Formats: sequence, C-alpha cells, structure tokens
Amino acid sequence: MTTFPPVPADLFRFTTTDQAELHTAVMRVFGVANECLQTVLTADDVQQRLRGVGWSEQVTDDELTASLNALRQWGLLDASQHRYGLTKPGEAAYAGVRHAVHTLTTDGALQTAVLDAIAAHLDELQKPLDERQAFATLTQLEGHLEAFKTGTTRFNADLQRLLRDDQADLATFQDVKRTTVTYLRDFIAELDARKLKIREAISAIDPAELHERARNGAGLVPDQWLQQRKENWGSLRSWFCDNPPRVEELQDVSRKAIVQLLRVLDRISEQRKKPTNTAADFRALARWFARTETEDEAHELFNAAFGLWPARHAHLAHADGELLPSGEAWHNTPPVPVSPQLRATGKQEHIGSTGKVRNVDEVRRNRREQAEKERAELEYAWSQIQTDGAIRISTLTNLDHDTFHRLIDLVGRALGSDPDSTGTRTAGTSDGRMQINLRNARGWATMTTQKGTLSGPDYVIDVQSR
Repeated sequence: MTTFPPVPADLFRFTTTDQAELHTAVMRVFGVANECLQTVLTADDVQQRLRGVGWSEQVTDDELTASLNALRQWGLLDASQHRYGLTKPGEAAYAGVRHAVHTLTTDGALQTAVLDAIAAHLDELQKPLDERQAFATLTQLEGHLEAFKTGTTRFNADLQRLLRDDQADLATFQDVKRTTVTYLRDFIAELDARKLKIREAISAIDPAELHERARNGAGLVPDQWLQQRKENWGSLRSWFCDNPPRVEELQDVSRKAIVQLLRVLDRISEQRKKPTNTAADFRALARWFARTETEDEAHELFNAAFGLWPARHAHLAHADGELLPSGEAWHNTPPVPVSPQLRATGKQEHIGSTGKVRNVDEVRRNRREQAEKERAELEYAWSQIQTDGAIRISTLTNLDHDTFHRLIDLVGRALGSDPDSTGTRTAGTSDGRMQINLRNARGWATMTTQKGTLSGPDYVIDVQSR
C-alpha cells in the first residue's frame, strides 16, 4: 500500500499563527511573482506588491521584516543579500494553500465532456504520431483523467452531504434535489456507451511503447517521470478496464442516489398535500402510548384510535342452523340480522337478553405470559449472537438450535444485500433491533447443533445491537 512521505512539520505553520493573514499575503506575493518567472524579491518589492494580492492594511517595515524572518525560519523562504525567494517547501506550501482554497470554493461535477475528451485523446494516441505529439497528447489525456477523478470525488462527497441534509429551506431543498436527479439521469444515460469506447481504446494501445515515445518527445525529464506515467496509466485502467471498473461503482452510486432523492421528493410532496402524514400520526400515537400508566389506559387509547371494539354479535346464529352445511363458505349463506341496539344496550330488540360476552381476561393473561416468554427467549438468543467485534462464524460454538437458526437468518439477510465499496454486506432484523456486517469467507466452517450439522463458508461477521 502506497503512503505519503512525511510532510515537514512547519510546512503550513504560517496559516495558524496570530499573523496568519499577513504571512499568507506575503506567500501569495512570492507565488504570483514565481508565476511571472521572478524568483527573488526584496523587502521593498514585497511591500509594494501586497496591495496587488488584496492586502489593504498598512504594514510597517518592522512587521514585514518579522514576517519574512518567520517564513525564512520555517524553511519556506531563503535569503541572500536582502533578497528573498521561495524554497522548494515554500512552493509546496503555497500550492497546498491554493489547492485547499480551490476545493473549499468549488463544487464537484460529473462531466460527460471530460469523458468524451478522454476518448478523443485515446483515439488520437492510436494514430502514428511523432514523439512530440505523443508527449503532448498523453499530457492532455492525463490532465483530463485527473479532472475527471477530482470532479467525481468532490461531486460524490457533495451528493452524500445533500442526501443527509434536511435542515435547508423546504422549497430550496426540493428544487436542488429535483435538479440533481435530472443531472444524474443525464449523466448515466449514455455512460455505458462512453465507457465501452474508452475501454476498447485502452486495450488497443501498448502503454510501454507509448510512454517511451512520449519520453523521447519530452526532452529533459526527471528519473521518476516514466514511473509516474505507469501509475497514471494504471489509474486509467482501474477506472475503465478492471473487473469491475470503478466507473461502474460511480453508476451504482448515481442510481441509488436517484432512488433516494426521488423518495425524499415524494415525502416532501406528501407533506405538502396534507397537514400531516401517516408516519407522523403513528409517531404521535406512540408517544401517547408511552405516557399511559396502566394497561387499561393503553387499551382505552387503542380502542379510541382504531375503533376495534370487542364483537358482541358472534353468538348470533341462523334460526335453523341444521339447514346449512357446516363447510359452506360464509358469503354463500343467508345473513343473520343484528339489531342496531346491540352496541348500545347489549340486547336485541326482541324480548329476552342476549348471551353474555365471553370473558377474555384469562386469554389475555395467557397471551401476555406467552409474549413475555418469547421476548425472554429472544433476548437470550441475541445476547448469544452479539459480538464485540469482527469474528469468524466458526468461533460461535455451543449455540442452541433456535439461536443458531436466528444467526443463519441474519447471515441470509446479509447475503441478499448489495456489498459496499469495501465488500461488506449489511442487514438487520425486521424490528431493527440487531444489525450484522458480513465480509467474505476465509475458509470453511462446520457447526453442530442439537438437530444436525451444517457446513458452509466461514464468513467474518460483526453482530451489534442498534
């Protein structure tokens, strides 16, 4: 794995001190001068050019001298006979600040024009170009590839922030998301054709021969130039030729984002149509249930919310039930009259009282005890399955059959989901209580319960309570 070389400790120290604004302005003076091929400046030159880079305050000679000395002490400037110039670390520090400001002030983009430019340059490189033309075209190709990677990375970060943003003004929020959906649809509409064209062009080019011709056309190049070209070509292949290519991951992200954005827009539209929605009603009802103090209050609230009162007509029957076959469907039998007074008084209109409503207290108690027993068994099962981190399935031994069944059900749910960029599959139980993160198998596992033995891939899992 390639890592960054160590960065000098004082490289960006000029941006964090009390005089950071003055130091940054002085660095910009030297950076602008460098772009004009002026490599050294005197203190008077710096004083005169500060206003040209946006510094409006008056700077005394002592303040400017202190700033120049500090930058020199940090290794960003060197001095000779009262003339100053940027060092190599100074050029890097200035370039780093410019890049950071550019990243903070610009948005990413998925530009089909950049893909077309990459395809065009690859087509050009297949022609018999001279060495100078090969160098120029390869440089342009790498520039477009870098623009595509940078724009894609920034756009994906902006997109994920947009999907998480629910604090913006509702109208603005809706307009931005609708525009983003249209933008994503347009981008992926012909992406398959573009990536296929680029892949075919890459396969038709011999990179070693191309890089050799480009190096001859470049003239004087550093020793690591050829290695950098190989790395850039490898990056190009990873985007369009690997199995799967990274551009397909970009397609998946775009499609999933479209679905998520459309769902959010549907919810916004639903909220605008009526003052409330079903989800909000159920959340409010759940809060009311949480505030009830007794079971009777909870039942009263349930009856008021849903109107599911106990049935009082179940005892009614036909006058001569023997005339009706016992297996006859209810919708094929004649109706039984039910008095409207039955709900209010508990009696039919004719003389005589109706049968008593069956006492269901015992049934309720038995069902409550059964529910508590099942809940305890479920809690025990989850406590056995839950892990403190990523482990192999084969390390979970001595599981009873019901607990093992719940584990296999979780693993099956995870295998039915799509993997993320790291290959991890995530799923949860239907009640949202537990979540499993599953990664690829590392061998084969055999697990035994009271009812048999199961062999299968030894997946790496992480089961956590949510």
